[in-house]
Amino acid sequence: MVLGCLLVAGSGCSKFDDINTNPDRPAEVSSSMLATTLLLNITRDAISTQKSFMQNYMLGKYILWTEFAENQQYNKFSRTSFDGFIVLNNVDKMIEFAPDEGQKKSYTALGHFIRAWKFFNASMEVGDIPYSVALAGESENVINPEYDSQKEVFEGILNELDEADRLFSEGTNFSGDPVYNGNVAKWRKLVNSFELKVLINLYKKTADPALKVKERFQQIVSSRPVFTSNADNFALQYSDKAGQKYPFFKEGNQFIIYQMVSDVLIDRLKETEDYRLFYFTKPSPVKIAGGKTWSDWDAYVGIDPSVVYSDLSAISSSKDFSAINDRYTQIPSGEPVALISYAQVKFMMAEAALRGWITGDGAAKYYEDGIRASMEFVVQYTPDDANYHHNRKIDAAYIQNFLLSDKVKLQGTTPEQLEQIITQAYIANFLQAPYSAYFEYRRTGYPAFPINPASNKNIPSDRIPIRWLYPQKELDYNGEHVNSAISSQYGGNDDVNAPMWILKD
Repeated sequence: MVLGCLLVAGSGCSKFDDINTNPDRPAEVSSSMLATTLLLNITRDAISTQKSFMQNYMLGKYILWTEFAENQQYNKFSRTSFDGFIVLNNVDKMIEFAPDEGQKKSYTALGHFIRAWKFFNASMEVGDIPYSVALAGESENVINPEYDSQKEVFEGILNELDEADRLFSEGTNFSGDPVYNGNVAKWRKLVNSFELKVLINLYKKTADPALKVKERFQQIVSSRPVFTSNADNFALQYSDKAGQKYPFFKEGNQFIIYQMVSDVLIDRLKETEDYRLFYFTKPSPVKIAGGKTWSDWDAYVGIDPSVVYSDLSAISSSKDFSAINDRYTQIPSGEPVALISYAQVKFMMAEAALRGWITGDGAAKYYEDGIRASMEFVVQYTPDDANYHHNRKIDAAYIQNFLLSDKVKLQGTTPEQLEQIITQAYIANFLQAPYSAYFEYRRTGYPAFPINPASNKNIPSDRIPIRWLYPQKELDYNGEHVNSAISSQYGGNDDVNAPMWILKD
């Protein structure tokens, strides 16, 4: 694997927050420009647009696709790529070009966060990855880097996030940031909130004395800043400007006709009489023609995402299904797509409290705060128009009554409460946080995803894959090290069904 020094990979020019270069002058590489490049790489580029945007949600069983039998919907996993590491070569230069000591600390902190983000997501896909010397091609002439164990990667990520929090606490506001406008106080909240996500994924490793999972989680919640409102969400804001419109806005988008919403989501919304149903989806035109109104629960029809494709095509032709709400295609500013949200943080804290890691407000209060944050976010970014809420408006009184419902209250056995928490996180992440729903399902089994051997492309056909295959480039150019990693983790078989270290008890 060759990771040479590629500055401003993928273009450092941002159309968000008016971060642009002057076309009349030669571009000069700066810390600001490199920061923009790095941040857009993990936000805008990862979120993507149009069909690619929706493909993120097929794997999480939110969306079905009628154009073709999509691999993501039918659980066919192929090879991932490590090409996304290349942009990390910008980190050292971003730090080097910092204009003063205060900003240097902040850019160094940002570099730690970006590295942690990239390596976390890569390791979540395959397990062991190159980490400690992954980017040493230029500095140390390491062309074919060795692999670190997944445990070593996670230890490194946690340490980098601790260091990022420390440096942001000492640094000054910086430029080139299209998300928080360089506000180091907000960056501290993000760094620590992300560390909670890393730790919750290590819940099977709480007995490991080196990781100190529970202790770290407790320390962050009790003494460090984390998200406290939806204003803290790690998200891009969209607007009615060229290059800044919502990823699935209808303009130039030929793919809006192919999507429908799954019964995994719709049935759970109906079970608790959750008005987010009327904000997320729109009614079946067949049911409306048959006399149902926009506000009738029975007007909303979810489809089994495991249905065989020929039957799916027939359903599509019949028009008897619910598609996504028009606000996702007709409003150019749409809603921000959060990669980590305040609601997510509250649900992670609810799970931690349920597991006995933290006390504080208790699992029920954190759980309720997560639901409230999700509902308030939806209302904030939905115009008060019947076309978008179908005469089932969410307001403060509705939210309070919803939380008091016996169908919603956190109760029952520990596994039942965990299912409630993860299911509410699943609902909150509709068209948010790409791939989060799949990883939470893989980690907890909630909510249950349907598996149909007649349509499932995985082998064996009675299960959903739990990892991707290693990149072909690694096999071609770094074969010794990738094969060693496959051997040590998976007995020499690069198998999509084989559990990685974080998934083992």
